[in-house]
Amino acid sequence: MRRLQAVWKLGYTITMMLETLLVFGLLGWANCLEGQRMTLEEKTNIRHQIVEMFDHAYGSYMKHAYPADELMPLSCKGRVRGQEPNRGDIDDSLGKFSLTLIDTLDTLVVLNKLDEFEDAVRKAVRDVRFDNDVVVSVFETNIRVLGGLLGGHIMADLLRQRGERMQWYRDELLHMATELGHRLLPAFNTTSGLPYPKVNLRYGVFNPLSRTGTESDTCTACAGTMILEFAALSRLSGKSVFEEHARKALDALWERRQKGSDLVGTVINIHNGEWIRRESGVGAGIDSYYEYLMKAYILLGDDVFLQRFNIHYSAIMKCISQPPLLLNVHMHNPTVSVRSWMDSLLAFFPGLQVLRGDLKPAIETHEMLYQVTKLHKFLPEAFTTEFRVHWGQHLLRPEFAESTYYLFKATGDPYYLRVGQSIVEKLNAYARVPCGFAAIQDVRTGTHEDRMDSFFLAEMFKYLYLMFSEKSQLPIDIDDYIFTTEAHLLPLSLSITQAPIQPNITEETPASQDDDLFTNSCPSTETLFPNNPSFAKTIRDGYKYLTGVGRAFRSLPAREIELPLHDNGMEPVEFLKSMGISLTSLREMAVGDAKNQKEQKGMFRVKLVAEIRPTPEEEEEVVPHAVQLISPPFLGRTVLTAGPAKFGMDLTKQEHGVKGRIEKASPYNACGPVDNAAELKDCIALALRGDCMFAAKARWLQQAGAIGVIFIDHREGSNSEETPLFQMVGDGESSEDITLPLVFLFSREGAVLTAALEEHRNVDVLLLPQDRQLGHGKTQKPISMNIKLRLTEEGELEEKASRGPTLEFVLENEEVLIREAGGEEELREQQQVCSQAAEDGRTEPCSADSTQSLNSKTEPHP
Repeated sequence: MRRLQAVWKLGYTITMMLETLLVFGLLGWANCLEGQRMTLEEKTNIRHQIVEMFDHAYGSYMKHAYPADELMPLSCKGRVRGQEPNRGDIDDSLGKFSLTLIDTLDTLVVLNKLDEFEDAVRKAVRDVRFDNDVVVSVFETNIRVLGGLLGGHIMADLLRQRGERMQWYRDELLHMATELGHRLLPAFNTTSGLPYPKVNLRYGVFNPLSRTGTESDTCTACAGTMILEFAALSRLSGKSVFEEHARKALDALWERRQKGSDLVGTVINIHNGEWIRRESGVGAGIDSYYEYLMKAYILLGDDVFLQRFNIHYSAIMKCISQPPLLLNVHMHNPTVSVRSWMDSLLAFFPGLQVLRGDLKPAIETHEMLYQVTKLHKFLPEAFTTEFRVHWGQHLLRPEFAESTYYLFKATGDPYYLRVGQSIVEKLNAYARVPCGFAAIQDVRTGTHEDRMDSFFLAEMFKYLYLMFSEKSQLPIDIDDYIFTTEAHLLPLSLSITQAPIQPNITEETPASQDDDLFTNSCPSTETLFPNNPSFAKTIRDGYKYLTGVGRAFRSLPAREIELPLHDNGMEPVEFLKSMGISLTSLREMAVGDAKNQKEQKGMFRVKLVAEIRPTPEEEEEVVPHAVQLISPPFLGRTVLTAGPAKFGMDLTKQEHGVKGRIEKASPYNACGPVDNAAELKDCIALALRGDCMFAAKARWLQQAGAIGVIFIDHREGSNSEETPLFQMVGDGESSEDITLPLVFLFSREGAVLTAALEEHRNVDVLLLPQDRQLGHGKTQKPISMNIKLRLTEEGELEEKASRGPTLEFVLENEEVLIREAGGEEELREQQQVCSQAAEDGRTEPCSADSTQSLNSKTEPHP
């Protein structure tokens, strides 16, 4: 037996060694592959693969979704606003204007699908209308729809001028763009010049029927990402009003920058220009403001935009950039980072740095992002500075592919082609579904979400295709165009088109000593790294194993660490030895030769501390909460698993929970003043997650008079079975003013609750810890009894008893609980059954069978 065990252990050891060698071999092969040049045949194969993927995605939209705005790839149908569950502000991108078709127009040309392009233009002209009573995001409609129409018009006009195609085209897309521009203009009717975040396409902002105009805040990017599309529209249409409004909005943001740091915040009041959120970074909420300053200079040739960008860029590199990280800071006190995580939208920034000519930090940050994708397959929507998942969602965003494309164009390094190849392979392996490509609900589980945003077709396939194409293989000269933030193509020739407006004015600033060679000129690889093709590699190598993925074994110099030990009854030294760790006493280390110590690779000075894990009492557990529907017809039988909050009322200290009628907040995201305060008063409010912090929502709803809040996840399909519960946290400031009970439902559980509200209107719920829900842990006592049957003659009956054969039940068990739920009714049913048997002249033994039957009916339901 021992011999068999020994053989098994030896075999197991050899297997593990082989597996380890295989892993290191694969990692080494992958690392080697990354540095190899890509053959023309490989590039061609990948390019064909990208076209096939695009055909699958675009074809699925046209087959299953058109003329809807977007495709739902898991349901294989179109997403039509108002026909699907409301997702809050996410749905403000949808305007019943065939969003995906318009967003994809110029992508069709780049991919040389000219027949499909001409057909798509015909469909857009024939089917798309903008006179819709729908509230849309000004920012999203501008970059996706207005930009898509302009890009489509420019491509159609180019093909028409060549004389081969589009001879029927009479600038219809430009006319549509002009109409849409006029429908967006009411949003700019503010004293500050900063636009409202939303507009009704039919009724504008101030019309009583518009259902908008009450918003007071907008994000910096929302206000500062208009200039490319609006200026192009002005110069193509001859109507200066669009460019004037876009410039005025940029002026307002510039004037309200923090003069000491030259940084801007994330959210600003559109009426008085005060900053609402003072976090400053390069990701969500600010990103494309910086991008459009640089690109406005490239497109329009106006020096003021470059001057402003350079001032902002110096501040970013001084305060926000901590290579390879980009961390948000407070705009008024930029020496301290305000959060320990980054969002995926900042992945565009290395590409912008390439345009600026600052390649070293671009390479550093891009490499960090690439390592994160190796760790999690995709960039999570947000990840920590230690590269763990903060928000697990991945929406098939294109920003990382965009920066990869720019770096390849700038360096010619085949490494970036390998990065692009990995993007293609992961999309096919993990996001492809029968009806297109589906967003990833959580990169940790790989579960899909039923959405394929239009930007996936507008941007992702453009950048990937261009990366693997030679200039001669493209139907246009891509260097004649600038990409908008949605990757729509605007011609650089617009810079020489007459600008019928007054240019912006930036106060003169003294020349900065930090100005570099490319502050006022385009970057040149010849100057950046002459005769040094390994320039980028030398920078990357410092971050190659940043996340620990793919790290080959390498010895490290001796250093001191603190090693926590678990008290498992073993002596600490023995415990370490059992883990395969050799120890040398500090005294021996001290007397040893210092030089030899430096040469002892992989040696550590170990300090024994505490335990390897906190005791159960110290661990912070997420206590599951419940939303229990208690009004008819639910009567407590419907219980939804909910997550708690770290702030607000502590429901674990409330003996009976909090009961109330539920009511939806308006606006549903509760990120501003509540419109239906009268309806919410003394009710438990329902609010959608997203767009602002939980604490901000709670304050607005508490101010409206709500007695509790149920937050519902905006990520479609999320549920408590597949996603771990978490505790909602505050906004980093004191939340003692929030006294409401707060719970969180994932999307699937939230859909049950909202469906109940729509069907029954008045729905009462109970908020409490899950283990205290009504009926939880309650064992019903089974009813048992002895029954005697005694037949009597008529003369023996009591005075008021009825005539005829009668059954008399004598209950001898005093502990019978007749009041148990259903018991009294069921007992009456048994009496009726036995009475009927007696009337039929039968003498069934009702005592035994009736008792057994009665017991079985009152057993607790599982």
